[in-house]
Amino acid sequence: MRHADYYRIEKAIRFIEANSYEQPSLEAVAAHLGLSPFHFQRMFTEWAGISPKRFLQCLTIESAKKLLDESRSVLETSIETGLSGPSRLHDLFVSVDAVTPGEYKNMGEGLVIRYGFQPTPFGMSLIGVTERGICAFSFPDDENSAIETLRSDWQNAKLVRDDNAAEETVSRIFKPEKGSRLKILMKGTNFQIKVWTAVLHLPYGVFSSYGRVAEMIGQPSASRAVGTALGQNRIGYLIPCHRVLRETGAVTGYRWGSARKRAMIAFEACTKG
Repeated sequence: MRHADYYRIEKAIRFIEANSYEQPSLEAVAAHLGLSPFHFQRMFTEWAGISPKRFLQCLTIESAKKLLDESRSVLETSIETGLSGPSRLHDLFVSVDAVTPGEYKNMGEGLVIRYGFQPTPFGMSLIGVTERGICAFSFPDDENSAIETLRSDWQNAKLVRDDNAAEETVSRIFKPEKGSRLKILMKGTNFQIKVWTAVLHLPYGVFSSYGRVAEMIGQPSASRAVGTALGQNRIGYLIPCHRVLRETGAVTGYRWGSARKRAMIAFEACTKG
């Protein structure tokens, strides 16, 4: 996993965001990173298997709007047929368990969470795993604050540092074998769980708007509440809230930063095949 390259890519995305009106050239972005265009090209190829030119094209608002338009028919078919997405090697089949109201109130009492930090294509991650599934997957800037957040979310659970379990689980996420299945454990309000479950129906490389997700859960006027629920998601990437965009194409409202959300969107858009 070329996770170290991700931070350079994030820096490039931030530079592009800050200079969007000028639409900086490939050479300008490479210079901002202190790299030659050749090394910039090689870094992107190693990280994503795509050219930086194609990747940068996927970062514009126009591209995001086009992605929404292209995704509508695919998403409608997926929902109508009850599928979670097309069968692809890099698709993950995720099953869901949710805590009961009583368990929600008990804040993880009796639960053992094995957690650890592991590199991913989108930076360093913290992952927490229980016997009932993955209960946390985040991309923190600071390890200590990430652990405190995990402890706050599951106050009465027993936390055990286990980097081996974390490494094995992250490998299954980003290097899944065909037919690989993962289980996640959600803890949230009924509305939050409804929103997160709906987002799980968005296939790889297929994007939706907040309003469309609100329609998916039968509450078409709740797009703002949908955004709030997605912002409370503690299981990043697996619950793909990064696939939800504004109708305008603006990329905002991601718990782990707009640059990371743009990276995930562009990565999927360019590699969905």
